[in-house]
Amino acid sequence: MYHIIILRLLFHICQLFVCHLLQTLKSSEIRVEFFKFQLISTRIIKLFGIQMAQILAASPSCQMRLAKPSSIASSKLWNSVVLKQKKQSSSKVRSFKVMALQSDNSTINRVESLLNLDTKPFTDRIIAEYIWIGGSGIDLRSKSRTLEKPVEDPSELPKWNYDGSSTGQAPGEDSEVILYPQAIFRDPFRGGNNILVICDTYTPAGEPIPTNKRARAAEIFSNKKVNEEIPWFGIEQEYTLLQPNVNWPLGWPVGAYPGPQGPYYCGVGAEKSWGRDISDAHYKACLYAGINISGTNGEVMPGQWEFQVGPSVGIEAGDHVWCARYLLERITEQAGVVLTLDPKPIEGDWNGAGCHTNYSTKSMREEGGFEVIKKAILNLSLRHMEHISAYGEGNERRLTGKHETASIDQFSWGVANRGCSIRVGRDTEKKGKGYLEDRRPASNMDPYIVTSLLAETTLLWEPTLEAEALAAQKLSLKV
Repeated sequence: MYHIIILRLLFHICQLFVCHLLQTLKSSEIRVEFFKFQLISTRIIKLFGIQMAQILAASPSCQMRLAKPSSIASSKLWNSVVLKQKKQSSSKVRSFKVMALQSDNSTINRVESLLNLDTKPFTDRIIAEYIWIGGSGIDLRSKSRTLEKPVEDPSELPKWNYDGSSTGQAPGEDSEVILYPQAIFRDPFRGGNNILVICDTYTPAGEPIPTNKRARAAEIFSNKKVNEEIPWFGIEQEYTLLQPNVNWPLGWPVGAYPGPQGPYYCGVGAEKSWGRDISDAHYKACLYAGINISGTNGEVMPGQWEFQVGPSVGIEAGDHVWCARYLLERITEQAGVVLTLDPKPIEGDWNGAGCHTNYSTKSMREEGGFEVIKKAILNLSLRHMEHISAYGEGNERRLTGKHETASIDQFSWGVANRGCSIRVGRDTEKKGKGYLEDRRPASNMDPYIVTSLLAETTLLWEPTLEAEALAAQKLSLKV
């Protein structure tokens, strides 16, 4: 300890002496060399645990302004040191000021420390983020409120309201829209007991507003016949990541194109995979939140990814997909990357983005289920255009009969054929039971609409015998 005190005193005396000497020097080069010496000496002293602010004493002609020491290493901090030469009249000696500029990350670090605060030791109160679908039918909105204690069931949560005129869901003269909490997920951004709340939207009189598709879906899934069949859904959500400001896929040269498709699907490597950190962060956030996410992978077009949700039962599938989309929006927001669910973000010889929906009922999963699947396919063929109209905006740009799609105008089905409207897996055909995959939904589809429409068409809707016979003949189905 004594050698540190002695070293400190010697350095301090030396500094005062040289500073006094500098007042008589006219050479700016000598003065710069002194400051180099000062910086090097300061680093040496810090190795012995002496803080710079305790060592360097400012004088009128030798001033140093120091930022508060941060967690960043001193070497990084002092990389930002600049020398400023102050111009004076010819009768005065030129002087320099050394200023340690504040670290670029210090403000961000302080904000992050507040964001990461654990409030549980100090209060039972929690934050609930209420989430709902906006006026476009695809945009997500949310706002926060404080609850007095943790909750476990949506029935414990209060209803809330918002300005529907600002979301395109109500007129200005009668703008109040009511939020009904429907599903709870853990909040991976705030942690602790804080929650995300999926809501649907109603008028003050209790009527679902036009953009509330969940209410109709819940009605279908609560039907006794549908409920008894325990419908399972596995939803494959594709999405594209874009560079901000230019709306061009992540990793692509701006205004130009990468190499043709082929090496990117499930690809590995800096030249084939762009956006993996976002995909992985989203995967973990979903697991933390309690979303039934089952996998993820890079897609055929570079900069495009997919995650899968399910198998989920009934209305739960829509709740989980919407919450997963919300998490993805928040993560891309933090990463400074734009998320798009456009079904054909890049025209030309590039794959579009879909939301393939795998579907089965209890009868399909049991012995003899393949016959039930074929009957479901027959019903789906007879309501093809009704499904197409509900399967996402801009889907006509994607369903061209190319890039693993069927034509939007013609219904088709096949075993292991990804160019069909409905695909049946080899394993399902072999076992005689299983599920079907509806490949028509676009990436921007509403999962409440798609899942409930599949259940309605295959379980509740009955075609005429004549229409059924003609469709079976056309599709070569023996039902």
